[in-house]
Amino acid sequence: MCEEDQVEIVIPGINRFYMCKHLAGKVEHSLRKLKQENHPITTVVGYRVGMTKGEVDDHGYRTKFSYHSFGIAIDINPEQNGLYDNCLTYGPQCIRIKGGRWHPAQTGSHTKHSAIVRELKSIGFKWGGEIEGKQKDFMHFSTTGY
Repeated sequence: MCEEDQVEIVIPGINRFYMCKHLAGKVEHSLRKLKQENHPITTVVGYRVGMTKGEVDDHGYRTKFSYHSFGIAIDINPEQNGLYDNCLTYGPQCIRIKGGRWHPAQTGSHTKHSAIVRELKSIGFKWGGEIEGKQKDFMHFSTTGY
């Protein structure tokens, strides 16, 4: 969770963000390639410290640090790729918690067949849209998927 372990990534057409220095090169290369191929990437959220994972305490707060806190997770286009709960399979029962409404045909939304998902999976990331269980995090990519 040390800020000194993060490096800034600057890619034209995408906001600046930080990521773990051990993954930054692969991620930057992949995102540059995707941008050059005109895939819709506008917003990337990388390193940010926050307890947004794990069990909930007596006050309703999560108890573990997110993978973003270590710089090993990124969110891409959160405006079109929300985080949903009650969502074993995507449908009307899913409750959007964060981010924009996900619709698979919408420009900027990720699907298991989209170039962004395929590219990041090729470098060892997992996509939050394929998380097992009740949450689907369509914006999220990490080394574990969570």
